[in-house]
Amino acid sequence: MTDIPGVRPVRIGELVRAQDRLTFIYLERAVIHRDANALTATDERGVVHIPAATLGALILGPGTRITHQAMMLLAESGSTAVWVGEHGVRYYAHGRSLARSSRLLEAQAIAFANQNSRLRVARAMYAMRFPGDTIDSLTMQQLRGREGARVRALYREHAERTGIDWKRRKFDPNDFASGDLVNQALSAATTCLYGIAHAVIVALGAAPGLGFVHTGHERSFVFDIADLYKAEFAILIAFDIAAANVDDVGASTRRAVRDAIHAAGLLGHCCKDLRALLLPNEPDAGDDWDTDVVQLWDRQGNLDSGVSYADEEVPW
Repeated sequence: MTDIPGVRPVRIGELVRAQDRLTFIYLERAVIHRDANALTATDERGVVHIPAATLGALILGPGTRITHQAMMLLAESGSTAVWVGEHGVRYYAHGRSLARSSRLLEAQAIAFANQNSRLRVARAMYAMRFPGDTIDSLTMQQLRGREGARVRALYREHAERTGIDWKRRKFDPNDFASGDLVNQALSAATTCLYGIAHAVIVALGAAPGLGFVHTGHERSFVFDIADLYKAEFAILIAFDIAAANVDDVGASTRRAVRDAIHAAGLLGHCCKDLRALLLPNEPDAGDDWDTDVVQLWDRQGNLDSGVSYADEEVPW
């Protein structure tokens, strides 16, 4: 038997679960390559080794070059590669899924396709932001109004806490520097959250485009999930960074967000929340994330694949 050339792909059982991984690493103006089962990032300061199998998302900024071997390792490891633009405020592309089972994806599609179940998921998302409040009878319009009031109150609260003269949220994707310091920090922090949410959604095998609050965009579900954590991991941090009057707002914000989400174990919380939203009646929904089984669909129940059904009786 002839050996297959190249490095053996990493087996699914050897990988670190999505909720146990590092959050993200942002790189710019570097060359990314592979050394055994680690990524290497090389710039004028030297070489850094990054364990690919424990990485949630690799965010690639301007000036990065990545080799075929490095991308192959990311794909085998189920780590999401996200290409972003200057200051990390533009999103261009992402990598593959860590999941082998379509269980979560199918649950998402079923919930999305029915108005009642879609409303249930949307309400559950709002309920996470209003713990203890009864919102089961509120319409989407009422929920949006309550959420808008909550966010405005958070802006005022943190502006008073940090002594920042807050006017309004202003973001121009074509001109990052046009906003004041706090708006720049908000944009950078929000982009980091989008990267984390996207990495978790893709890693668990769900669809970034099937949103329940947001809709019509290829990353609607990413925006849904990221909004659950903006108060703690974007708004609070952005005002702190702006008040510190740092030289590089984008870089300082990304580091602060990275440290905060690592300390809080956000990847684990995000995985748990996503499963609770899509499979609320199945507390063990995370146990088969790596199931590598293909079946054949049938109205009477799924069948095993890889079996010849040529002799099966078919009513004509």
